[in-house]
Amino acid sequence: NGTSAPHNDDHDADDARSSYPELKFLVYHSGMPWALDIARQHGIDGAPFFTNSAAYVAIYQHFLQGALKIPSENDRSTTTLSLPSMPPLCFDDLPSFLRDFDSYPAYLQLALSQYSNIGTLKWLFICTFHKLEEEVLEWMRNQEWPVRTIGPTVPSMFLDKQLKDDKEYGLSMFKPNVELCMEWLDSRETSSVVYASFGSLASLKKEQIEELAWGLRDMNYNFMWAVRESEMEKLPSNFLEETSEKGLVVSWCPQLQVLAHKAVRCFVTHCGWNSVLEALSCGVPMVTMPHWADQATNAKFVEDVWNVGVRVKTNKNGIAIKEEITKCIQQVMEEEKGMKMIKASLRLKELAKEAVNVGGSSDKNIEEFVAELAQI
Repeated sequence: NGTSAPHNDDHDADDARSSYPELKFLVYHSGMPWALDIARQHGIDGAPFFTNSAAYVAIYQHFLQGALKIPSENDRSTTTLSLPSMPPLCFDDLPSFLRDFDSYPAYLQLALSQYSNIGTLKWLFICTFHKLEEEVLEWMRNQEWPVRTIGPTVPSMFLDKQLKDDKEYGLSMFKPNVELCMEWLDSRETSSVVYASFGSLASLKKEQIEELAWGLRDMNYNFMWAVRESEMEKLPSNFLEETSEKGLVVSWCPQLQVLAHKAVRCFVTHCGWNSVLEALSCGVPMVTMPHWADQATNAKFVEDVWNVGVRVKTNKNGIAIKEEITKCIQQVMEEEKGMKMIKASLRLKELAKEAVNVGGSSDKNIEEFVAELAQI
């Protein structure tokens, strides 16, 4: 008759809630330690997921324990920092939030807050794999941290290939031009391309963009450079026209597909942890140009611990000039040192694959966690 029954929003909400599976456990980003308090108020437990390297995580704990003393401004260029489970560190290898308290007080507070409930945890997940950071992870366990490695968390088809449909993350801040990138790479010879990208957040100074552009222009290799739309205006005039034969500049690209392509031999990167893990998973050596947060620490391990890359030196103004950039790229592309980097990169690629494959360290940790959840 055209009429409807009264609508009961509370009843509908109850029905919706009753259709959900029972919530047994909360995995939350480590930067939100308060989430654990909320979960426990509702009678369930939780665990943080640290999306940085184990080394980066450990450095802050060393700082909290007093083992890491930040040198005075006059001593920063000459002081070597010795920490358990770590290679000798220079001041410039530290996370930027520790190097410059005054510039990043909120970020430092956030970073340190991640450790506020460590002593109450049964599980602590970290995005790395055992054989990549064995010594650091052993130190964590000696601190009685319930650490479990579950990385690299890259789509299965780029490592173990167990999940045929797992080819991408399913989320991207920008829309990549997949067809253009792949067609261009397919037209290039094997190991002839330098790929450059500085992630979704980094904003380089105009002077630095120009130096990198000239460095890519002057080298003898093909290049693909992902430059976000917001950064395009910093490119030198006529750069795109001058380099059209050897280079492709895109606003965004499918990075894993690019790194896995046979044409790519070198990755010029800001050294964010996701980018580092993707390069390791694809066996591609790196030229690192770190800027802030964890990137300098990651760059230290890339160059001096894992031997899969070289770090570009900067001048007194913090700018990497074109000659230094091209020199580092040439080391990876041609020199004997570059061949050693490639061998080390391919070895770590196999170890990453081993970690996530059936019976590997990361696979076991996930299986043990799921089995325990099933008992709750």
